[in-house]
Amino acid sequence: MAFDFKKEFKQIYAPGKKPSIIEVPKMNYVAVRGKGDPNDESGEYKRAIELLYGLSYTLKMSYKGGRKIDGFFEYVVPPLEGLWWQKDENAVDYSNKDSFSWISLIRLPDFVTKEDFNWAVQEAQRKKKRDFSGVVFFSYDEGTCVQCMHIGPYDDEPKTVEMMHQFTKENGYCIDLSENRRHHEIYLSDPRKTASEKMRTVIRHPIKK
Repeated sequence: MAFDFKKEFKQIYAPGKKPSIIEVPKMNYVAVRGKGDPNDESGEYKRAIELLYGLSYTLKMSYKGGRKIDGFFEYVVPPLEGLWWQKDENAVDYSNKDSFSWISLIRLPDFVTKEDFNWAVQEAQRKKKRDFSGVVFFSYDEGTCVQCMHIGPYDDEPKTVEMMHQFTKENGYCIDLSENRRHHEIYLSDPRKTASEKMRTVIRHPIKK
């Protein structure tokens, strides 16, 4: 059976509906940076998602082609993730989605090296006839964070974030959003197939003492 990150690392992908504190290990991702409204069908975000999945599946299926990755095992492509921010880190305006900057991410298994990634970029460009040069190999060492499972529409996230911030303060920490530590979301539901009130999204914020 293929290795499923969501099932094997439940502390990362399946937090409770109440906030909790977690120490997140360093992980590698395929990533695309961009700006603008994620709901814009012709915008940067939609194109970024296509590139991320294209490259992720090229790596996943590498064992059927000419690339033999050392330590490879079959796995389920992990869920889409995103780092989000606006000009004012501490006052996010969810109604002004055009002002968002973001880094869209999909986790890589630890056995995928930078050289394997570079091969996948060339292979995806050759097979799909698209430019994958905007996809980067991204390492993120998140550290100590507060996280919570948000159930419902994305636009209702401020309620969950407020609960997380209150929990953080009560436990002697403070929020540590910065250029290097961002608002983080992990998307566990497909919005095309899931009613908005049932969508599951992990929300994570960096914290410090």
